Amino acid sequence: MDERHAAARLLTIACDAPSASDASLVASSAPAPTRRGLLAGFAKLATGAALVGGVASPLPALAKAAAKHHGGASHSHSAAHGNLMHGDWSNARAATRPLSDNRRVLAFNHLHTGEKLKVTYWADGKYLPTALHDVNSILRDWRTNQTIAMDPKLLDLMFQMQHRLHTNETIQVICGYRCPKTNAMLAANSEGVASHSMHMEGKAIDLDLASKPLARIRQVAVELKQGGVGYYPKSNFVHVDTGRVRQWA
Repeated sequence: MDERHAAARLLTIACDAPSASDASLVASSAPAPTRRGLLAGFAKLATGAALVGGVASPLPALAKAAAKHHGGASHSHSAAHGNLMHGDWSNARAATRPLSDNRRVLAFNHLHTGEKLKVTYWADGKYLPTALHDVNSILRDWRTNQTIAMDPKLLDLMFQMQHRLHTNETIQVICGYRCPKTNAMLAANSEGVASHSMHMEGKAIDLDLASKPLARIRQVAVELKQGGVGYYPKSNFVHVDTGRVRQWA
């Protein structure tokens, strides 16, 4: 283990904040009851069905034409939510980087336990339950051996970070899940640990990539704008989570 990872292993701290969501309302006026107006209305209905369904549309051609006509202004936001309901996050981050249509692979090395895992966690349009189980295991609270279902969005975030960094190297894990008891213990001994940490929800990880400068890892995470990013150069790790977009050091 090199000095950079040895330091990270000795000090495991992270700050985070509760997630938040935004809501928006869209108002539209009804068209005149003409043939053109009726066709436009059907197109809007088709588009709405496609967005809410996220995966399938009863009128795909009409929805596509309507979306093109209206510039697809609300497609990204609505489609993302549709995919979340169906357990498929593949389009939720299309604005930053199209995720693989075939498979998504991650490799981990847990610095506290010495455990290693290379896994295809997504393939053929869906997350693989057995693979997610293995990820939950290696990212468990190593102090208590408790596990939680890690957020698949967190895996996709790491996958995209590696793409931006042009690497598929092993992710060095400093901290994944933390049970409430562990988090309370760490919070009592450090001001840098949030009492309601995202780690307790399986939505955060403290990590490093051996071949990449820590500052560059942080920069990529910030650019993706998919959650919180904490920078800990003295401890040699970057904290990323799938909560609201924010950053700290």
